[in-house]
Amino acid sequence: MGKKGKNAFDTGTGVKERIDYKIMEPNHYTVIMLNDDFTPMDFVVEVLKLVFHKTESEATELMLKVHKSGQAEVGTYTYDIAISKRSLAMSMAKEAGYPFRVEVMES
Repeated sequence: MGKKGKNAFDTGTGVKERIDYKIMEPNHYTVIMLNDDFTPMDFVVEVLKLVFHKTESEATELMLKVHKSGQAEVGTYTYDIAISKRSLAMSMAKEAGYPFRVEVMES
């Protein structure tokens, strides 16, 4: 998962101190779109293209999955990016007057 390493440095007292460190991968979070009966399908496709950088065919496929199964995973990101994408998608929906919902869950 992460890298392990050792770093030796002089403390200024002539004594070298060894510190072990471990570099960890950040946690990942999945962004999930939820279906509702009011948000137009073409709006969902545009959000997928603009916010989640999906192609037209990927966006259409994900929109249909959301429509048919009630929800779909649209991407996995670090926490800050997942929250930012969720916020942008929700802001676009609010501005357009749609009750569109997006959730973020730890992967």
